[in-house]
Amino acid sequence: MNDPMIAVRDLRKSYGSHHVLRGVDLTVRRGEIFALLGANGAGKTTTVNILTTLVPADSGTVTVAGADVAKHPARVRALVALTGQYAAVDPFQTGEENLVMMGNLAHLPRRAVKARAQELLERFDLTDAARRPASTYSGGMRRRLDLAISLVASPAVLVLDEPTTGLDPASRAQLWEVVRDLATDGTTVLLTTQYLEEADRLADTIAVLDDGAVAARGTASELKALVAGEHVRVAFEDAASLRAARELAPAAGLPVVDVDERDLAFTTPATDPVATIREALALADQHRLALAGVSVVKPTLDDVFLAVTGAPTRTTASKENAR
Repeated sequence: MNDPMIAVRDLRKSYGSHHVLRGVDLTVRRGEIFALLGANGAGKTTTVNILTTLVPADSGTVTVAGADVAKHPARVRALVALTGQYAAVDPFQTGEENLVMMGNLAHLPRRAVKARAQELLERFDLTDAARRPASTYSGGMRRRLDLAISLVASPAVLVLDEPTTGLDPASRAQLWEVVRDLATDGTTVLLTTQYLEEADRLADTIAVLDDGAVAARGTASELKALVAGEHVRVAFEDAASLRAARELAPAAGLPVVDVDERDLAFTTPATDPVATIREALALADQHRLALAGVSVVKPTLDDVFLAVTGAPTRTTASKENAR
């Protein structure tokens, strides 16, 4: 029972002269939520496609519950369900019909198909919409139906390739809750995403792919520990106070490493956050600066992603665009 559910060793894949995967190693335990992070083109989807037998690897090995993907693809397909970036439902069938169709394709016993469909409709909060065409569903409802379809045959491994792309925050949070419940019930989940918050909230283990190789791996806390130190953020009520503070701070032992002109704040490194906060308060009091607030800023997965890959995350990019 201690054997990994998914084991990837020295996985390589190229298309012509373009090396997509350059020796990827991954281990996913049974019942674990494992997040694979990376920018577009990092190799996430190629890894998923090889794992789910859709694309052959050039070299390396991938096993699922001990079954080799290359040697025993039919056995692997019986163990794994894939939910891609876009909901793959039949819009002309009702939610219930979509589930019953998948049950029949999976060769479930006829008497069990209807019961399984009803069970999943209830689990994914789709009972009221069960007999409506899927074309009338919202994006979040389609995503939940798509996930329910993937679970009809009770797979041991669920692979989610950027499952919340395009969903609003409420639908995303609802899907996260479903994924947590699946892992609690024993399903192994491999998740690819560009949303750092998604990985932080869901994953037991995270691996960061960069240019086709694993650049870092660990729990969210372990990865955040790779980024040096905490910081203190000092915010002011007006631009004049911020300008004065920027000039005075270095002499007071508060080196300024980042300035936010929009929010009238600067950030300073803090090996001892409490002492740094005292120094910031003393500076503001001594020079009668209009202080708005002081807070401790801990490293985030965004910081890890930037440090490891040098590429902006989707969250970071959206913040920059907003400015």
